[in-house]
Amino acid sequence: AKVIPILVFIVILIFGFRMDLFQANLYGGGLEGNIFEQVRATMLVTVFVFIGIEGASVYSRYAKKRSDVGQATILGFIVVTTLMVLVSMLPYAVLARADVAGMRQPSMAAVLESVVGHWGAVFVSVGLLVSVLGAYLAWSLICAEVLFTAAKTRDMPSVFAKENANRVPANALWLTNIVVQLLVISTYFSRDAFALMLNLTSAMSLIPYLFVAAYGFMISKRGEGYQVRPEERRRDLIMAAIAVIYTVFMIYAGGLKFILLSAVLYAPGTALYVWARREQNKAVLIGSDWIIFIVVAIGALVGIYGLASGAIAL
Repeated sequence: AKVIPILVFIVILIFGFRMDLFQANLYGGGLEGNIFEQVRATMLVTVFVFIGIEGASVYSRYAKKRSDVGQATILGFIVVTTLMVLVSMLPYAVLARADVAGMRQPSMAAVLESVVGHWGAVFVSVGLLVSVLGAYLAWSLICAEVLFTAAKTRDMPSVFAKENANRVPANALWLTNIVVQLLVISTYFSRDAFALMLNLTSAMSLIPYLFVAAYGFMISKRGEGYQVRPEERRRDLIMAAIAVIYTVFMIYAGGLKFILLSAVLYAPGTALYVWARREQNKAVLIGSDWIIFIVVAIGALVGIYGLASGAIAL
């Protein structure tokens, strides 16, 4: 249901496509700022668009075939990329660039309203409500599943590995929804709730993305797990290296503000890690764990100070 407004938007704009206007918007006018800064400014939005395509791997325990997980991920990437390109480019074939730039969010509603009238804005706005509710449900389940899986491998407290009669990780779901509600409440104090959540969500996602890419690079370089197919090692090493470089650039593009805010949210998670380690009668922090903890703690303290002093605005 949440994809229907996007598809209707695309179809209507394709029928209203004006090549002369599209070319004028594409080639006419000067550039404000250099290309690098313009690309950098769109990085977190791009990350936000693609957050969630890994959902198939999160629920891989339900897959009948392992290959289905990879196919679903690639299909999701292709579909999301196609929709993003079409929704981003087609408005420039029906409206002047200055008009598109001046539209408020959700700009898709304003574009459709300018083409078909007021009902277009209402249609997109209703679709947006359905999309937000669907995303709320989907992400609550995905985050609970991540917590449940981590608890099963004893990286989180065992209480989150418990399932109810419907095979739903109830405790993990409760914690997830409590955190979600706190984040929803926090938007009340923000000047631009949409931009804050978009940028903060993207910045927080980049940290685990970087760790995953770095871990992939490390095991590829060591040659671990390539006894059966050694010819794939070079390919994986190159892809992991590109992923690390790209993710580091994305974190840089996001800026220090959202890294510090991410640290404020990540730091309390240490309590769950301590809880899990104590359950297993293991040392809480060993070796490099201390370095990571100290860096996150310092980042969180700086972030809290910035919020309190007004140096960091929500």
